[in-house]
Amino acid sequence: MFNTFGSLFRLTSFGESHGPGIGGVIDGCPAGIEVDEGFIQAELDKRKPNNAFAGAAGTTRNEADKIKILSGVYEGRTTGTPFAFFIENTNQKSQDYSKLADSYRPGHADRGYDMKYGFRDPRGGGRSSGRETIARVVGGALAQLYLKKIGIEIFAYTEAIDGIYAKDFGEISLSSCGERQFFAPNVEVVNHWQKRIEEVRKDLDTLGGVVCIEAHGVPAGLGEPVFQKLDACLSYALMGVGAVKAVEIGDGTAVAASRGSKNNDGLQYDDEGNLCYASNHAGGIEGGISNGQPIIARAYVKPIPSVAKEQKTVSKQGENIVLSIGGRHDICAIPRIVPVLKAMAAITLMDMVLLQKRMENNGIS
Repeated sequence: MFNTFGSLFRLTSFGESHGPGIGGVIDGCPAGIEVDEGFIQAELDKRKPNNAFAGAAGTTRNEADKIKILSGVYEGRTTGTPFAFFIENTNQKSQDYSKLADSYRPGHADRGYDMKYGFRDPRGGGRSSGRETIARVVGGALAQLYLKKIGIEIFAYTEAIDGIYAKDFGEISLSSCGERQFFAPNVEVVNHWQKRIEEVRKDLDTLGGVVCIEAHGVPAGLGEPVFQKLDACLSYALMGVGAVKAVEIGDGTAVAASRGSKNNDGLQYDDEGNLCYASNHAGGIEGGISNGQPIIARAYVKPIPSVAKEQKTVSKQGENIVLSIGGRHDICAIPRIVPVLKAMAAITLMDMVLLQKRMENNGIS
């Protein structure tokens, strides 16, 4: 299995949903980063079960998700050696999955695991569980601590839930989206999302939505012109998060119905000699390389597949069965997936920054 992400800044995660815990090792982390454990824990708190941001959308599973740093830090700064960490699982209810060991849940990785390995851990999906993303959030938080020092800041917010778009209810604002319920980009949409989620919960169903990630202060020149394009790497990173079924950069699919004259982002110098773009349809990336404009990406998140409604499926013994999934599950992966997607964008940008620095250091002056 591929459990490592990144080229120079490399995150390896381990652990299962119902095992002792989730952990990871970050290799290639530069020495000297001031490790703000409060910030890392705050990012984990935004992802953890039953948190204040999720409202009616969240699971009832209670986990503290407290990080324990095992290595790679001395006197509050990274040493350049492997940064290892662990988060304990404390609230497992493995008995909830006992009846699922011999059946395949629709929309899950159950059958895929059996076809690939011939054996799987049915408790909470094992490695395919959303709890694996804890390690990604830690890696992303550490990356953000470095990126902020060089002027790069990443924002992530919920653009839509179940087709209800925030932009239809008020102006989009990044200033406090990280502190609002559902990571909403305006206050006006929150009650509409809450009402829809409560309706869907009563109907024993689940729903999906759209998450937008913006990175500001990204310098021009990150990414490669052929392979390792910045937009390709970002898409790979975001698509690697469970429940994400599509990714757009900039205007995304809308460009297929546009014209070249309208889709191109025109350039001009202002009166002070600064290069300016007239628009940002490209989402800050042209030819696979950042152009200095804000990076804009969207992730389209499918409905949670664990639904209480009865669904047709099959057993491992070859029987047709009807399955109703109990246990404790989110109604929507949003908003808990938002800090995960933000983390994956941060790890990708961190990796690209370090790759660019290595290229510049190896260049011929």
